[in-house]
Amino acid sequence: MIDRFLALLPVALYLVSLTACSAPPPADSGVSAPERPPFVEDARGLGVEFTYFNGMVGDLHFAEVMGGGVAIFDHDGDGDLDLYFRQGRMLGDEAAEEALFPPQGPRPFSDRLYRNDLDRGQGLRFTDITATAGLGATGYGMGVTSGDYDGDGDLDLYLTNFGPNRLLANRGDGTFDDVTEISRTGDLRWSVPAVFFDYDRDGWLDLYIGNYVDLSPGTRKECRTETGARDYCGPSAFNGEPDRLLHNRGDGTFDDVTARAGLLTSTGPALGAVTIDFDDDGWLDLYIGNDGAANSLFRNRGDGTFEDLGLAAGSAVNADGLPEATMGIDAGDFDGDGDEDLFLAHLTRETNTVFKNLGGGIFLDDSVSSGLGAPSIEATTFGATWLDYDNDGWLDLVAVNGAVKQIESQARQGELYPLAQRNQLFRNLGEGRFEEVTQRAGAAFQAVEVSRGTAVGDLDNDGDLDLVVVNSNGPARLLENRVGLENSWIGFRVVGGERDRDMLGAWVGVFRPHRSPLWKRCRTTVSYASSSDPRVLFGLGKAAQIESLVVRWPDGTEETWPGLEAGRYHTLRQGDGTPRQENETP
Repeated sequence: MIDRFLALLPVALYLVSLTACSAPPPADSGVSAPERPPFVEDARGLGVEFTYFNGMVGDLHFAEVMGGGVAIFDHDGDGDLDLYFRQGRMLGDEAAEEALFPPQGPRPFSDRLYRNDLDRGQGLRFTDITATAGLGATGYGMGVTSGDYDGDGDLDLYLTNFGPNRLLANRGDGTFDDVTEISRTGDLRWSVPAVFFDYDRDGWLDLYIGNYVDLSPGTRKECRTETGARDYCGPSAFNGEPDRLLHNRGDGTFDDVTARAGLLTSTGPALGAVTIDFDDDGWLDLYIGNDGAANSLFRNRGDGTFEDLGLAAGSAVNADGLPEATMGIDAGDFDGDGDEDLFLAHLTRETNTVFKNLGGGIFLDDSVSSGLGAPSIEATTFGATWLDYDNDGWLDLVAVNGAVKQIESQARQGELYPLAQRNQLFRNLGEGRFEEVTQRAGAAFQAVEVSRGTAVGDLDNDGDLDLVVVNSNGPARLLENRVGLENSWIGFRVVGGERDRDMLGAWVGVFRPHRSPLWKRCRTTVSYASSSDPRVLFGLGKAAQIESLVVRWPDGTEETWPGLEAGRYHTLRQGDGTPRQENETP
């Protein structure tokens, strides 16, 4: 009752609650604050020189405030993580040199693929291999997600665009082929999120595509503030577009099953999407974040159809009953109770939202008592993801920010792109309460930029999570983790099928002596328009061992493994564990 009362307080009381929400951790939480900055930024020094180009010429085109995403994935199967950056382009007929921020970097101008040379004995270092990978112009880039759609053991990429989307098939030799037409996965509308997941448990990854608003490349619409000044438009100035669900036939092609699956009602301006089994029935559900409209929680009925339970589950609107401008989304068990909670990124003055999973398919707006609401009042957050950056066993949160409406103080100072904001880092104090640690997070979190996509992964395979952040009209940032190894850890690659496909959707539980279990889902689509490391990594605090491990596979079966060695990655293959019987405890 107390939590419900707090959740219904007006936004003005967020600031009052901040001090209480930032109290020291309880004595038995096992949480201690890192004494040095957790991340060091050195993208250029590590060989990554990428700037997202939005093609702006001063006419305030709506699309130029969006984009772009990044994928962290192992494109060549050598055991380390590579980087794929989406790229923009001109929005009109002007030459690229006429843009207010001319394009930076090598030509031809396109998305960029950076190979991680960790396995070559060079330490963490990246090399641009875009040309040799056979990559060319792929449109005005928005998002990217990775998944092995053809089951050959190599991660493929689906690219969403302001314009035609693309499916790139990984040929396993370091190159990609555009198979959009033959696979029947194209979409000409403005798409942002996309998710690979096996919704019908037939062993093949299906594809959800989230479409934004009805605005075509080359068109313009003028919008103004209440004072009459020109400014960027918002989604309310346009009609929404229906999303799509494509069923994988297992032969390299997909069927559009949107209508048959009951998803034609999903016409909100989608910017975020994540898979989540919110009711713990073994079937993957879809949570869709819409920009300025009610969000959708599509429950998977298990018969090929979905029903939107967002309002009934308490996750469609905030505690005041209002829809918000959802951009990035992530799901994770931030309070350690064994189910997945949601974090939603919103506009300045709205505050970001935490939906706590209460079990039984019900969520509670926990933004106030978690401590994540108040610090976000002045931020417009795009990329946002849970990560246990200090490996203490509790999920922390990173939020990367950049406005979509001009910031008057920056505009008065003559800034050409007056949308810059500082990114934020939040540390979990234990049992789901957070404190903002941005001010002591070091130089990596002090820059003021226009950040969009962010993804996480263990880039140097040392057992802690690193970050990649995409900035619009600014250099991408690579934040290397420097504190995670102060605690113990264990990591897993979870695979199945004939060619060891990453089993997206698997639910992995680590059972520890005298502590509650830790649970994480194997997924790639997170945050805003981005794709992360499909492996799962668990921080163990000061513990040096685990008792057992449980994997709930996407097909509904479960297997257990005895205690595995901490401080390293393990490959878990479906069928290699011991089948777990119903009601059996690990």
